[in-house]
Amino acid sequence: MHVTCWNPENSLLRCRFSHSVAAMELYVWRIVGVLVFTVCLGFAREVKRYTPDWKSLDSRPLPAWFDEAKFGVFLHWGVFSVPSFGSEWFWWHWQGEKQHAYVDFMNRNYPPGFTYADFAPQFTAEFFDPDSWADLFQAAGAKYVVLTTKHHEGFTNWGSPVSWNWNAVDTGPRRDLVKALGIAIRKRKLYYGLYHSLFEWFNPAYLQDKRN
Repeated sequence: MHVTCWNPENSLLRCRFSHSVAAMELYVWRIVGVLVFTVCLGFAREVKRYTPDWKSLDSRPLPAWFDEAKFGVFLHWGVFSVPSFGSEWFWWHWQGEKQHAYVDFMNRNYPPGFTYADFAPQFTAEFFDPDSWADLFQAAGAKYVVLTTKHHEGFTNWGSPVSWNWNAVDTGPRRDLVKALGIAIRKRKLYYGLYHSLFEWFNPAYLQDKRN
């Protein structure tokens, strides 16, 4: 068939198309339109909004993949890994509760006046190989991995703009640990989860609220 077209130079062009090609294009676009509409409709039906209260939040269904995974790895890794004494609650047990075992550990191994912040430059993660970690998790049969991006000490394992000089990019490893591990985990088709604590033991805002 013949199709008349208008070009920018105000002259008429004659464009020749086969009837079968034009019909096929129209058919394909109709199918695409139906599929897009169907997908959008599906999303609209599945989206459910929750309100900031326990009843609403507790009504969230458990993800099917999580229920079927059965086994995963949860990582606590941060500045507390430098002293490697006790647990990730090291700072609190040492200076919050002043437990004898932690106070004695510091007195025997570090000079007077040494602060928890002084551990940060020593948290170098020099042997961190995300691909080796991911291979190990996969070989162990884990289906998901959860990394602690920020624990109650406030140190972030990525370059947080609201945690100036107290994050893995500004000091210590000098790299985004969250991103690096995430890339390696996802390459192996494992689920990657992130733990983030808003609560911080010695955050001035928390201490003021605690006093009140």
